[in-house]
Amino acid sequence: MKKSIQILSIFVLGLLIACSTPQEELTTPQKVAQAYGYDNFDKINSIAYTWNVQAGDVVRTRDWKWNIKDRTVYYADADTSYTYSLDLPKEELPKADAGFINDKYWLMYPFQLIWDTGYTYEETANVAAPISGENSTKLTIIYNNEDGYTPGDAYDLYLNEAFMIQEWVFRKGNGAEGRAFTWEAEKTIDGVTFATEHFNADGVKFIWFTGIEIE
Repeated sequence: MKKSIQILSIFVLGLLIACSTPQEELTTPQKVAQAYGYDNFDKINSIAYTWNVQAGDVVRTRDWKWNIKDRTVYYADADTSYTYSLDLPKEELPKADAGFINDKYWLMYPFQLIWDTGYTYEETANVAAPISGENSTKLTIIYNNEDGYTPGDAYDLYLNEAFMIQEWVFRKGNGAEGRAFTWEAEKTIDGVTFATEHFNADGVKFIWFTGIEIE
C-alpha cells in the first residue's frame, strides 16, 4: 500500500510539473507557417508544380518536381529539361536553381519562414494592406547580406487574424519601395495550403501555379 501511495504521489507530482511548465510561445513567423499546414509538410516526399508568369503579352512557364527526401529537383521549360542534386557545391548548381528558389518562395514562402534562418523580423499591428486597404498585421522579414542568391532582400507580409498572408511586398536589397501582390486562391492538399494566384496592384494576374501534386 505504501509503495502504491509513493508511486501515485510521484505521478501526481510529475503531472503538476508538466501542467505548470509554460509552453514556449510560437513566434509570428512560426504561426504563419503553422497556418499553412507546416506540421503536415514532413509527410510529403515530393511536390510537383508549374510556375506561370504573365510577361507582357506572353505567358512563360517552368515545371518543377522537388524530391524532398532525396534532395533532387527536376526542371523543365520550353527549351530543356533535366534533374540536378541540391547537394552539389554552390558553384556547380545549374542556373535553373535560382529559378527554383524564386518559384518556391512564391508557392511555399510560409514554410521558408521556418526553413530559413538568416533573417530578422519586425511586426506592426493595425496596418492597411497596400492593395486592398484592409486592416492587417505587417510582418517584415529582412534577410542578411550573406545568404542566398539575392542577399539583403526584404519582404513585407500583410497578415489576417488567422496568420494567413493576404498581400506581400518584395523590396530588393531592403530598399524603401517595392511591388505589392495579393496571395489568394488557396488550395489545400493533404493538410498543406498553397496560395495559387498572385495579382498586382492593377488587378492583373501576374504569377500563378497549376498542376500542384504531392506524394
